Amino acid sequence: MEKKMFRQYLTLVIPGLIIFTIGIIVPLTLSVRYSVTSWDGMSVEKPFVGLQNYINLFKDKEFLDAFWFTIKFTIGNTIIQNVLALLFAVALDSGIRAQKIYRTALFVPCLISALIVGFVWLKMFSNVLPEINKIFGTKINFLLFGSSETVLGGLLIANNWQWVGYWMLIYLAGLQSVPADLHEAAKVDGANAVQRFFHVTVPMLAPSITICVVGITTGSLKVYDLLVSSTKGGPGRASTSMIYQTYITAINGRQYGYGSAMTVTLVLMLLLVAMLQVNSLRKKEVQM
Repeated sequence: MEKKMFRQYLTLVIPGLIIFTIGIIVPLTLSVRYSVTSWDGMSVEKPFVGLQNYINLFKDKEFLDAFWFTIKFTIGNTIIQNVLALLFAVALDSGIRAQKIYRTALFVPCLISALIVGFVWLKMFSNVLPEINKIFGTKINFLLFGSSETVLGGLLIANNWQWVGYWMLIYLAGLQSVPADLHEAAKVDGANAVQRFFHVTVPMLAPSITICVVGITTGSLKVYDLLVSSTKGGPGRASTSMIYQTYITAINGRQYGYGSAMTVTLVLMLLLVAMLQVNSLRKKEVQM
């Protein structure tokens, strides 16, 4: 019986393991191998350069600019998206009318491709929203993608519009799992709504907070397709992310080895950030 169950287990696991190996493990292994070469992606020769590509990364102004843009986008996105998702979840868990309609309206954007979202908000900022100025005679700057000072804000708006509903559902599921007895006990003890939220609801949401924070952070560090369809890394290089810079370097610049070093650096960065966040947030879950 145990052997039969083990064979069934292998039958279910092996297809996924093969896909994971071909799609993740093999490309990552090849990237590590190519990252220590100066391969151009076409020639047969792959000259070995050791760690020189990694050393050059910290001297490369374009890569450093892309790195800092990615960090700023990630920090802004993680804070704003978590706060908005939690606020919407609390509002939709309060018993207001037409909850299902609001949930659907907030969730639908995450079903749309990020490429399409980029096109949509490019048109919104350049064509649709400027009409408000004509109608009301105002002078609000809606051309957020047209300036290096405002492009980050425009991208944050587009990205949050797409993903807030997704993370809201995770918080909503966490809110609905909070025992009502805890709130009743807090009421009896004289706690008001704000005190109940911070001392009862938030501690019980710790697992949901961990999922959302780590998910939003790692997703933000990998931003690429939104940039392709909206800003193309511009204006200038103001919205070039690490992945976008990797594409420019490896594909357009035919520096495959150097681009592979960028890829490996990003993967290590993702793993480090995820591990630090998970360890930190899990400790707080235990304390709560």
